[in-house]
Amino acid sequence: MVKKRQDYKGVVVCAPVTIPYSRYSIKSAHWFCGKALAELITSSGLSKSDVDGYCISSFTLSPDTAVGLMQYLGVTPRWLDHIPMGGASGAVALRRAARAIQCGDAEIIACIGGDTNHVDTFRETIATFSQFANDAVYPYGSGGPNSSFAFLTDYYMKQFGTKREDFGKMCVDQRTNALPIPFAMMKKPLTIEEYLNARVIAEPLRLFDCVMPCAGADAFLVMTEDKAKSLGLSYAKILATIERHNAFPDDPVQIRGGWAVDIDDFYNQAGIGPKDIDLMQAYDDYPIICFMQLEDLGFCDKGEAGRFVQSHDLTTGGDFPFNTSGGQLSTGQAGAAGGYIGIVETIRQLTDQVIGNTVENAQHGLVSCFGMINYDRGICTSAAIFGRSTA
Repeated sequence: MVKKRQDYKGVVVCAPVTIPYSRYSIKSAHWFCGKALAELITSSGLSKSDVDGYCISSFTLSPDTAVGLMQYLGVTPRWLDHIPMGGASGAVALRRAARAIQCGDAEIIACIGGDTNHVDTFRETIATFSQFANDAVYPYGSGGPNSSFAFLTDYYMKQFGTKREDFGKMCVDQRTNALPIPFAMMKKPLTIEEYLNARVIAEPLRLFDCVMPCAGADAFLVMTEDKAKSLGLSYAKILATIERHNAFPDDPVQIRGGWAVDIDDFYNQAGIGPKDIDLMQAYDDYPIICFMQLEDLGFCDKGEAGRFVQSHDLTTGGDFPFNTSGGQLSTGQAGAAGGYIGIVETIRQLTDQVIGNTVENAQHGLVSCFGMINYDRGICTSAAIFGRSTA
């Protein structure tokens, strides 16, 4: 029997920050992370020395890690963590930071995900992504996430009869959510016809199934509720978190992730269920992963995500607000910031600091994260449930 975990009572998240995305940038990842820290300080009224802990996620800090970044930023923290888990990093950073606050190891922790994107950055990142890819993928002529997610998508479609129109419905609704977001990469409405007829990237994936790499950063602060009140900051409560790595390793091809392992623990800790969630942010570098998250987190049965999406309005004003800032498929993927975008958007929605369209009367938000794809599966999964301060 799994021991009941300590709750997160008294620890909150606040100060959501986004450094506007750009398709390419000559600036470094250090600059984007530093700019995020500066915005955190400005928006919270803190001084740089008040922040005594950091969680950092980035693919392009090399040859530095979070350690070298601290010197670059000119800070002297007493607590530091480097979270190299790609799209799963945001909720994992949140978990680490919240426990450090509870233990008194730090008072205020900045969680920052940021990356640059030079003209050749993405190719260089993929070329050294993992030893598994080097040994078992690239020698066969397959490289990069498009081919991996095409494989996962094709397998899922054949298993469950899912149609491209099902994925398209989600992408179209997310684009609607993204249109008022000033830093979203995709500025034009998307129709289902445009989605279906877009050029092929890797069958069955077409252009609007694939995330656009870009440069940028997302960040938030973790601190005690009392500290947030003393600073006059609006905040959201942390109701539950989970993470899992290398779940279901015997599945021949991934059609489920670690969320399915921990779903009962997740909702039990939060004290609510899927029906109580007012908005959901899912990691969405490709639509297939969103479908897995909807299923594995209890919003529908396995293989039923296509029907779920078709029967719900996923826009901010709809009956199931989903990726309310447009997600990465319409906003862009700023490297490891892709693991933070959902948390930042949820904090905004639950603290009335929305950039874009507001989900009316939202009390609870769920953020789901996914990262580190190795051809036939992603290795890292995480998630968090947040509540409005008055919930």
